Amino acid sequence: RYIVRVCMGTACHVKGAGRIGDTLSDLLGVGHAETTEDLKFTVEHVACIGACGMAPVIMVNDATYGSMSVQKMGEIVEKYKAMD
Repeated sequence: RYIVRVCMGTACHVKGAGRIGDTLSDLLGVGHAETTEDLKFTVEHVACIGACGMAPVIMVNDATYGSMSVQKMGEIVEKYKAMD
């Protein structure tokens, strides 16, 4: 249902995209190119989203979230978990 793309481009990488990706994996229990057992989330690490000025960036389906932090990642995951 939700494809979560974590930008791993240069700007995002420098600003902590690795930590964001690790946090996402911890929260969902899946890694890159994996889907949760309930089929609700698929995680993808992508080369570039094209929003370098907002780094680090993730996308959930078509929604873009910039200036990500570990705390924001948790809030976003909880938001989407609560949606049906």
